[in-house]
Amino acid sequence: MKKTAASKKSAAADRASTTEEAPATEKAPAAKKSAAAKKAATAKKAPAKKAPARKAAPLKRQAPAKKPAVVPKKAAAVKGVAPAKTVAPKPPRGESRTALVRRARRINRELAEVYPYAHPELDFENPFQLVVATVLSAQTTDLRVNQTTPALFAKYPTPEDLAAAVPEEVEEILRPTGFFRAKTKSVIGLSKALAEDFGGEVPGRLEDLVKLPGVGRKTAFVVLGNAFGRPGISVDTHFQRLVRRWRWTEETDPDKIEAAVGALFPKSDWTDLSHHVIWHGRRICHARKPACGACPIAPLCPAYGEGETDPEKAKKLLKYEKGGFPGQRLKPPQAYLDAGGKPAPPLGAG
Repeated sequence: MKKTAASKKSAAADRASTTEEAPATEKAPAAKKSAAAKKAATAKKAPAKKAPARKAAPLKRQAPAKKPAVVPKKAAAVKGVAPAKTVAPKPPRGESRTALVRRARRINRELAEVYPYAHPELDFENPFQLVVATVLSAQTTDLRVNQTTPALFAKYPTPEDLAAAVPEEVEEILRPTGFFRAKTKSVIGLSKALAEDFGGEVPGRLEDLVKLPGVGRKTAFVVLGNAFGRPGISVDTHFQRLVRRWRWTEETDPDKIEAAVGALFPKSDWTDLSHHVIWHGRRICHARKPACGACPIAPLCPAYGEGETDPEKAKKLLKYEKGGFPGQRLKPPQAYLDAGGKPAPPLGAG
């Protein structure tokens, strides 16, 4: 009986030990699985940490590619704008003096190539005829003056003749030019001054010319530059309008415009500059409808786009020889005729 009890205790102890060891045996694989899971998690986390580095690398490599990507967008935007602004962006307000001088002189060079035959568009054979014609050109066209002066000079060829004229007869001749009474008074007055003070000759000095009735600085410089070969800037309405449009000056007073523009050019260029600017204003750069699409200096003009920019439509706005029509002189220089220019018709012609 004692042995049996002892053996039972021993068997129970064996079973207990077996039962306690079983969980230990089962925990071992669990621990292994846990370690493997940790390794796997670590392995998964490792690439996650490296991922930002791999993402950052491509971004750095793509950074230079952003610049060309932006440029085409800007270029496309520029192409979409009117041709005026693509070829002639407005110069900065802070344009330096040097830049202004260079731009102004380049415009004059370009116009000299377009109008190599530019000349005063008043018919004249001597200084007296030129000074009278210039006085008559106020508030009218050179064409109308040229159509009127042949009859005037045929009847009154010299200052002495016109000084002794009957005002009413002169008025009748000058009627087509407008303001004929005031103009009659001026031309008879300046003729008397020439006859009495200068021996019937037109003086070749500015200070003398401006003393004549109806003669201001503009008229004086026209006479000096074209009859005596002495440089001068003729600031007429076309000249005033264009130099402000080109931002050569913001002045509005003719004398100040003359001084401002004259400072941009050598004195030897002044007379031809006046012709180039005035010719361009009459033929292409009109006051109300500039033919921007046909303008040879479009890339240099800060006002490009104010007028018609379509080339075909702009061509229809051209005047005189540029549009295939007669010029303003009845007797133009041969160089003008050789370039394809046509003489203007006489007064009353169909």
